[in-house]
Amino acid sequence: MAGAVMNCVSCCELPGKLRSLSLATAPNATSAALKPLGFSSNASVNLFSKGFVSLCPVQRPLRSLIVCDARTKKADSAAKRARQADKRRIYNKARKSEIRTRMKKALEAMEVLVKKTDAQAEEVLPIEKLIAEAYSAIDKAVKVGALHRNTGGRRKSRLARRKKAVEIHHGWYTPVPAAVQAA
Repeated sequence: MAGAVMNCVSCCELPGKLRSLSLATAPNATSAALKPLGFSSNASVNLFSKGFVSLCPVQRPLRSLIVCDARTKKADSAAKRARQADKRRIYNKARKSEIRTRMKKALEAMEVLVKKTDAQAEEVLPIEKLIAEAYSAIDKAVKVGALHRNTGGRRKSRLARRKKAVEIHHGWYTPVPAAVQAA
């Protein structure tokens, strides 16, 4: 206790130090501008002079403190939606790319078959397999929402019409006349 009292600022010195503090930097400041605060002029002097309050410097240990806030802020809904949209955009981009690739392979195979003069009907089987893979990719993309169902239907129809055109070109398919279909 004796060591703590010796480190404390003397009660008699503190009111004098409080009065000597000046907030104004101008040399010709008026006394009204430098009026002491109410709590420091009356209450502090009485408390310090009677010995009720004393100020002591506190020695704190030198160690690093880790401060953790137990309250976690909720994720901003707009930022979360942006993250979700980026993730979905990447997934959808991959699905659409797969569809374009499969359609391109099937259409190129059909173009090669159209240019062949001595093509056989069995040469359509590998193309039908490519078309089936493209249909599957389109249906999956429509199912998960990467493509609109009308877009998926239009792309499947494009493949089917092109296949039918190849079969008609080589004579492997004969369309039914419209008059017979109506009857």
